[in-house]
Amino acid sequence: QVQLVESGGGLVQAGGSLRLSCAASGRAFSTYTMGWFRQAPGKEREFVSGVSGRDGTIDYADSLKGRFTISRDNAKNTVYLQMNSLKPEDTAVYYCAARLDYRAYVAHYEYNYWGQGTQVTVSS
Repeated sequence: QVQLVESGGGLVQAGGSLRLSCAASGRAFSTYTMGWFRQAPGKEREFVSGVSGRDGTIDYADSLKGRFTISRDNAKNTVYLQMNSLKPEDTAVYYCAARLDYRAYVAHYEYNYWGQGTQVTVSS
Protein backbone atom coordinates (compact mmCIF):
# COMPACT_ATOMS: atom_id res chain seq x y z
CA GLN A 1 0.00 0.00 0.00
CA VAL A 2 1.24 3.46 -0.90
CA GLN A 3 -0.08 6.70 0.50
CA LEU A 4 0.62 9.98 -1.27
CA VAL A 5 0.39 13.46 0.17
CA GLU A 6 0.78 16.52 -2.04
CA SER A 7 1.76 19.96 -0.84
CA GLY A 8 2.96 23.26 -2.22
CA GLY A 9 -0.10 24.49 -4.01
CA GLY A 10 -1.45 27.97 -3.60
CA LEU A 11 -2.28 31.25 -5.25
CA VAL A 12 0.32 32.84 -7.51
CA GLN A 13 0.33 35.61 -10.07
CA ALA A 14 0.83 34.88 -13.72
CA GLY A 15 4.51 34.52 -14.49
CA GLY A 16 5.28 33.21 -11.02
CA SER A 17 6.50 29.83 -9.87
CA LEU A 18 5.42 27.09 -7.53
CA ARG A 19 7.02 23.85 -6.44
CA LEU A 20 4.74 20.97 -5.65
CA SER A 21 5.85 18.06 -3.53
CA CYS A 22 4.41 14.59 -3.18
CA ALA A 23 5.55 12.52 -0.23
CA ALA A 24 5.02 8.78 -0.46
CA SER A 25 4.76 6.23 2.29
CA GLY A 26 5.53 2.59 1.86
CA ARG A 27 8.54 0.67 0.71
CA ALA A 28 10.32 0.42 -2.62
CA PHE A 29 9.48 3.97 -3.67
CA SER A 30 12.28 3.90 -6.21
CA THR A 31 10.54 1.15 -8.15
CA TYR A 32 7.37 3.17 -8.69
CA THR A 33 6.63 5.35 -11.64
CA MET A 34 5.42 8.67 -10.26
CA GLY A 35 3.14 10.93 -12.20
CA TRP A 36 1.59 14.37 -11.94
CA PHE A 37 -1.85 15.07 -13.33
CA ARG A 38 -4.14 18.05 -13.14
CA GLN A 39 -7.83 18.65 -13.41
CA ALA A 40 -9.48 21.98 -13.99
CA PRO A 41 -13.19 22.55 -13.26
CA GLY A 42 -15.33 21.00 -15.94
CA LYS A 43 -12.39 19.35 -17.64
CA GLU A 44 -10.96 15.87 -17.72
CA ARG A 45 -7.89 14.92 -15.74
CA GLU A 46 -4.82 15.45 -17.88
CA PHE A 47 -1.28 14.15 -17.79
CA VAL A 48 1.35 16.67 -16.74
CA SER A 49 4.54 14.68 -16.26
CA GLY A 50 5.88 11.32 -15.18
CA VAL A 51 9.18 9.85 -14.04
CA SER A 52 9.83 6.15 -14.35
CA GLY A 53 10.61 3.85 -11.50
CA ARG A 54 13.29 1.95 -13.33
CA ASP A 55 15.74 4.43 -14.80
CA GLY A 56 14.34 7.86 -14.10
CA THR A 57 13.11 8.41 -17.63
CA ILE A 58 10.93 11.51 -17.78
CA ASP A 59 7.98 12.45 -19.91
CA TYR A 60 6.02 15.68 -20.15
CA ALA A 61 2.84 16.80 -21.78
CA ASP A 62 3.97 18.53 -24.95
CA SER A 63 2.25 21.77 -24.02
CA LEU A 64 4.15 22.00 -20.73
CA LYS A 65 7.67 21.22 -21.85
CA GLY A 66 10.08 23.97 -20.93
CA ARG A 67 7.98 25.37 -18.09
CA PHE A 68 7.49 22.37 -15.79
CA THR A 69 10.20 20.12 -14.38
CA ILE A 70 9.66 16.84 -12.55
CA SER A 71 12.22 15.32 -10.24
CA ARG A 72 12.37 12.66 -7.58
CA ASP A 73 14.40 12.09 -4.45
CA ASN A 74 14.26 8.40 -3.67
CA ALA A 75 16.03 8.90 -0.36
CA LYS A 76 13.15 11.12 0.75
CA ASN A 77 10.37 9.16 -0.98
CA THR A 78 9.34 12.39 -2.64
CA VAL A 79 8.59 13.57 -6.15
CA TYR A 80 8.54 17.24 -7.08
CA LEU A 81 7.01 19.37 -9.80
CA GLN A 82 8.66 22.72 -10.39
CA MET A 83 6.30 25.01 -12.28
CA ASN A 84 7.64 28.21 -13.79
CA SER A 85 6.11 30.98 -15.91
CA LEU A 86 2.69 30.00 -14.66
CA LYS A 87 -0.37 31.00 -16.65
CA PRO A 88 -4.01 31.35 -15.63
CA GLU A 89 -4.78 28.25 -17.68
CA ASP A 90 -2.53 26.25 -15.34
CA THR A 91 -5.15 26.71 -12.64
CA ALA A 92 -6.28 23.25 -11.53
CA VAL A 93 -6.10 20.68 -8.79
CA TYR A 94 -2.80 18.87 -9.16
CA TYR A 95 -2.57 15.22 -8.23
CA CYS A 96 0.34 12.89 -7.89
CA ALA A 97 0.01 9.20 -8.59
CA ALA A 98 2.08 6.06 -8.23
CA ARG A 99 2.30 2.75 -10.04
CA LEU A 100 4.79 -0.09 -9.86
CA ASP A 101 6.06 0.34 -13.39
CA TYR A 102 9.06 1.04 -15.60
CA ARG A 103 7.45 3.53 -18.00
CA ALA A 104 7.63 7.30 -17.68
CA TYR A 105 4.23 7.77 -19.29
CA VAL A 106 1.38 5.86 -17.69
CA ALA A 107 -2.24 6.66 -18.43
CA HIS A 108 -4.27 7.93 -15.51
CA TYR A 109 -6.51 4.86 -15.42
CA GLU A 110 -3.47 2.62 -14.93
CA TYR A 111 -2.26 4.26 -11.75
CA ASN A 112 -2.96 2.38 -8.54
CA TYR A 113 -2.45 5.12 -5.98
CA TRP A 114 -3.47 8.78 -5.88
CA GLY A 115 -2.96 11.68 -3.57
CA GLN A 116 -5.77 13.96 -2.44
CA GLY A 117 -4.66 16.79 -4.70
CA THR A 118 -3.43 20.31 -4.14
CA GLN A 119 -5.03 23.43 -5.58
CA VAL A 120 -3.00 25.70 -7.81
CA THR A 121 -4.57 29.02 -8.74
CA VAL A 122 -2.86 31.42 -11.11
CA SER A 123 -4.26 34.93 -11.22
CA SER A 124 -3.96 37.17 -14.25
